[in-house]
Amino acid sequence: MKAFKKMKSSAILINTARGGLINDDALIKAIEDKVIAGAAIDVLNQEPPDSDHPLMQKQYSNLIITPHIAWAAQEARQRALDRIAENIKAFQNDSPINVVR
Repeated sequence: MKAFKKMKSSAILINTARGGLINDDALIKAIEDKVIAGAAIDVLNQEPPDSDHPLMQKQYSNLIITPHIAWAAQEARQRALDRIAENIKAFQNDSPINVVR
């Protein structure tokens, strides 16, 4: 909850990265107490969520939960394959991209 209290009350949390980044109980409290304006999340700490998942127990007008399936679209998978091919080709040409140092 401490992290949410550092946010503006008009803030809307968006998480499309990893579900484990957000403490579900703290998020619920922040939403209920209007510490933040709301949240939109595409990931939960367990995918697919169990029916007793804390964020699935009550509907909040300021909480949007979408299924974490954007990667499943054919276009998304094709973009990933194209990017992999570009990375391999660049590496073979001694011009690697996405180099982590």
